[in-house]
Amino acid sequence: MHIGFITPEYPLEALSKSGGLGTSIKNLATSLAQNGVKTSVFVINQAQDVIMMDGFVEVHSIKTRKRPFAQWYFTRKQVNQYINAQVEEKNINILEAPDWTGITAFMKFTVPLIIRLNGSDGYFCRLDGRKQKWKNRFFEKHSLKGADRIISVSTFTGKMTNEVFGLKRNIKTIHNCINVSEFSPIEATITKGQILYFGTLVRKKGVLEIAPIFNEVVSKFDEASLLLIGNDNIDIFEHRSTLELLMENLSDKAKNRVNYLKAVPYEQVKKYISEANVIILPSYAEAFPMTWLETLSMEKALVSSNVGWANELMVDGKTGFTVDPKNHKEYAERIIKILNDAALCENLGKEGRKRVIENFSTEVITEQNLAFYESMI
Repeated sequence: MHIGFITPEYPLEALSKSGGLGTSIKNLATSLAQNGVKTSVFVINQAQDVIMMDGFVEVHSIKTRKRPFAQWYFTRKQVNQYINAQVEEKNINILEAPDWTGITAFMKFTVPLIIRLNGSDGYFCRLDGRKQKWKNRFFEKHSLKGADRIISVSTFTGKMTNEVFGLKRNIKTIHNCINVSEFSPIEATITKGQILYFGTLVRKKGVLEIAPIFNEVVSKFDEASLLLIGNDNIDIFEHRSTLELLMENLSDKAKNRVNYLKAVPYEQVKKYISEANVIILPSYAEAFPMTWLETLSMEKALVSSNVGWANELMVDGKTGFTVDPKNHKEYAERIIKILNDAALCENLGKEGRKRVIENFSTEVITEQNLAFYESMI
């Protein structure tokens, strides 16, 4: 069996910046390769044409060529021709692509195409209460309608995608996975009272709710501190720095307890996760977030949001706490409860890792993907 992945991002130094989507594709492709499945990854919109090996995964960087007109058409045609040639040369059985901005719209492949829902632009616009750009909607809907099969990383995302685009597709859920050996507990000295948020500083991830939540925490827990790690982002509504908006809404006492680090290397992020007392991820818009999986897999206490996909990943009161981020007082109370109870903090972490190992480890999820691919072939 040979699987090909088409993606706009993949976490390799020679390629452009990658986020959670690229990480989830890398996790799956690597796991498939380790199980004897040939895997090729086609990364579009890159600065160079080059083929590299990432372990046993063959990665194709496909350069975007500037066109005087109809850039979208000629770029898609170029990518389509290149991938079809590779399909024939390397005997690729199935191609898979994400839903984001409909990158496979108007492409015709010689083997079945699967679209995996990691959250389209239309999906996130619905969650954010924003109007989607017509071009993105046009491409995303065309891509979804043209797919032979659709998989979703959460049942919630699959159901909402059908609603957003007026589809009536049978969408199978196969959750994201994580390498529980790579993301395992690290022996570290816990910084008492330290609350960690890591990820892009953006409204849809609930970052602006952190200010009133943290104001409430510091008013009741003197040792509390907040560490923010991630790239800042221009807010889509205010057109200003999200970090600035957050800082403006902090009390004087809270401001003195906040540290901000721009995005740091992966290994360093793990160090900060291990040293934190509690992790907060109050997102409104996700599909099945890798940051949550990473936190739970590292055996850390998590206070997350309670939106849609959360109930498929978290068990409230057992693997952590799920709270509406707009309920600032309750969210703060859950944080304080963990900070005040070391035994609870440890138990939540252990239960979280146990749930990930049993349900979302690469071993478990890879078997589900293999069974699905085999049914397609």
